[in-house]
Amino acid sequence: MGVISIVASLAAAVVGLFAGILVKKRMTEQENVRLGKTKEELLQRAKRESDEVVKEAKLEAKEIIFKGRQELDREMKEKRKDLSHIERRLESKEEALDKKLELSVKKEEMTEKRELELDGKFKEVEQIKSKNEEIRNGLLHEVEKIAGMTAEEANRSLVEQIVQDAKNDSARRVKEIEEEIKQESEKRARSIISTAIQRCAPEYVGEITVSVVNLPNDEMKGRIIGREGRNIRAFESVTGVDIIVDDTPEAVILSSYDPYRREVGKLTLQKLIGDGRIHPARIEEVYTKSKAELDKHIQEVGEETVFNLGIHGLNMEIIKLVGRLKYRTSYGQNVLGHAIEVAKITGMMAAELGMDEKIAKRAGLLHDIGKAIDYDQEGSHTQIGVEIAKKYKEDWRVINAIASHHGEEEFKCVESILVQSADAMSASRPGARREVLESYIKRLEKLEEVASSFDGVSRTFAIQAGREVRIIVEPDKVNDDGIVNLSRDISRKVEEEMTYPGQIKVTVIRESRAVEYAK
Repeated sequence: MGVISIVASLAAAVVGLFAGILVKKRMTEQENVRLGKTKEELLQRAKRESDEVVKEAKLEAKEIIFKGRQELDREMKEKRKDLSHIERRLESKEEALDKKLELSVKKEEMTEKRELELDGKFKEVEQIKSKNEEIRNGLLHEVEKIAGMTAEEANRSLVEQIVQDAKNDSARRVKEIEEEIKQESEKRARSIISTAIQRCAPEYVGEITVSVVNLPNDEMKGRIIGREGRNIRAFESVTGVDIIVDDTPEAVILSSYDPYRREVGKLTLQKLIGDGRIHPARIEEVYTKSKAELDKHIQEVGEETVFNLGIHGLNMEIIKLVGRLKYRTSYGQNVLGHAIEVAKITGMMAAELGMDEKIAKRAGLLHDIGKAIDYDQEGSHTQIGVEIAKKYKEDWRVINAIASHHGEEEFKCVESILVQSADAMSASRPGARREVLESYIKRLEKLEEVASSFDGVSRTFAIQAGREVRIIVEPDKVNDDGIVNLSRDISRKVEEEMTYPGQIKVTVIRESRAVEYAK
């Protein structure tokens, strides 16, 4: 584009010069004509002027052409430089492409070579596999001949052996873990339980079903009986308590399975004896007063109990029921004393574990609250206790502790577990409860029967009042690892088939003896 513009400008300049010459010539001719000059002079003059103009135009044209050539040369040099740079870049790219092409060619050659080698190796592997299979089949056939069993039988035997080994290993590992956990948990539990028991010293009431009322003299027995026995019949009808008049000097016995009724009857009879007036109308009047006094005393006992335990916010009806537990026994153990003991132990253990001590005490005190009225309502004391707690809007943890302390429901909080543990400790403490000999013996026999029902058991012994059973096994039928599984299976069956307070320890013993006599 630069060269064309220069040439165009030169052409325009030349055209302009010639145009100027022509104009000047015409003007000169006109001037000559006007001035009357001669033609020759004009021609000469015009020729000179035209020669000068031509010379000037040539010089200008040469100068313009020279400058155009210089500009063109400079642009051409720059273009050559750009072209040389582009050529060098193209050459370097061509060289790189050539190298990559060479590398790709080499890789293809190496890949083909490796594929050929792999094909050869695969063939060799297939040949080796076929040879190994032949050798294996031959060896398997020889082994079957020697062992006298097929491959499937051998596999089954091997699987059984592996399963047995796995069971033994798992039993051994379980035993080790149980020992570790047992040592740590027993250490912690002993610390908590011993601390709680040491700080708790409850008293036990030994009354069961009878109360003795002392008389000032034996003549009072006749007045109690009344004419034709009307006084004693009226007393028994009003109070619901039987009076036993025997040869015991200056005393009569009141008999009833309801301690509350027995206590009301005892107060009524003591007032009648003190007043001296004994007849059916007076008996009914004194009974009403005695019942009111006992109800007041029961309320005071309940208030004193919750105050001493530091339990607040109990409904007054529940407080009355707590006081009524003073006149309720279970296996010879006073239920109020038992409830107080459970509350204290539960609260202490909860404090040691960082739990809510107030809720734990509350749940421990109320866990047997249903026993206060279980003589008057249908259902177990657990069900009645849950209904009472729900009626008076007790905390859900208290309700769960009442419902689960005999295993009738699942534990939903730690306080419930503590209540069950404290209940078992209070009930199983030596001297806390009495048991009928017959039921005690039956429980021991049942425990030994359950333990003896397992294969490999030689002898069983129920000891420590039925709180531990020791099993001696036959060493050729049960190995050292198997006694762990056996003790666990026996304990589970005992839990399923028996009812007992506290817990029962299951100890499995295995020993081998070799005896020989020197003669």
